[in-house]
Amino acid sequence: MSLPNTQRPGKAPYLRIATEEAFCPSEMLDIYRNILAQPHVDPGFQSLMGFYMSSPSERAKHIMRCLTDLDQVRLGHMDDAGIDMQIIALTSPGVQCMDTATAVSFAKFANDELAEGVRRHPTRFAGMIAIAPQDPAAAAQEIERGVNKLGMNSVIINSHTHGEYLSDLKFWEIFEAAQAHDTPIYLHPNTPPANMIQPFLESGLDGAVYGFGVETGLHALKLITSGVFDRFPKLQVILGHMGEALPFWAYRLDYMHAATVRSNRYESVKPLKRKPSDYLRDNFHITCSGMAWHKAIAFTQDVVGEGRVLYAMDYPYQYAIDEVHALDGMDMNPAAKKKFYQSNAEALFKIPARTL
Repeated sequence: MSLPNTQRPGKAPYLRIATEEAFCPSEMLDIYRNILAQPHVDPGFQSLMGFYMSSPSERAKHIMRCLTDLDQVRLGHMDDAGIDMQIIALTSPGVQCMDTATAVSFAKFANDELAEGVRRHPTRFAGMIAIAPQDPAAAAQEIERGVNKLGMNSVIINSHTHGEYLSDLKFWEIFEAAQAHDTPIYLHPNTPPANMIQPFLESGLDGAVYGFGVETGLHALKLITSGVFDRFPKLQVILGHMGEALPFWAYRLDYMHAATVRSNRYESVKPLKRKPSDYLRDNFHITCSGMAWHKAIAFTQDVVGEGRVLYAMDYPYQYAIDEVHALDGMDMNPAAKKKFYQSNAEALFKIPARTL
């Protein structure tokens, strides 16, 4: 078995823009510690942040050290991996595990801190707007502030909020604001909610290994089948981890959704204007975060189009320089590879185009 290639990647005929990279203000960790000290803690939150904040493992210590840095530690890792720019978002579960008042207040604090980091390193960082879905009106206002005052052009939502999903009509004010401001929403994983997580916990499969993808893929499908994109046809959603496997299910989703509609089996499953796969092609962008696998990337490009598949590393949770070498070496035509690494991100996140 060959050793991983940890040599610094050389210059390439494209910029490497990593589009799902996490950060965490140190003050948020204090809030998390208070939540973890409560007598009844959400099992997913306990499994996720309870582990990372207490484990003596090298992986956990690396993640906690890197999450809070928006300067030299992060920039050094980017340089060593040949990453020209990161699109940075508040780490999961962000403010969505907090009470409403704290979540609304801290989302603003986190956005201000991230915006300041972007101002310090404008050619290396761009930021996503964190919001508190607990208060949809305040979330819509924060999207407006993030765009107009902080210069951010995308939104991060870490999947469910206390077990509630954005397919519920009460959250659609968020979609209205995102569409109005042309800000794509990155639907990032969270651990499965309390009423779903037990079989995953029993097998140690609740996190990134499987539970994240199942839960977030479910969330994305709920958006499609609830008619979100019929109501907001210009809304764009970003999914990581090769679309949480949805491109690989596209044929079956179309077939079984149509069959379910015809059967009148569920009150919640009504006819849509288009097939589920059409929404995947027209309303979703997909990153390869955590999935540095050429076969999966090529398949997803074929399903949704070269213009909708982007590079991501998933820093600091997955920081592997050899994966950059592997993706640089993909057998892909140069124009498509530049779209994958650079120009798709520039267009989606409204990053001024740069020449090499």
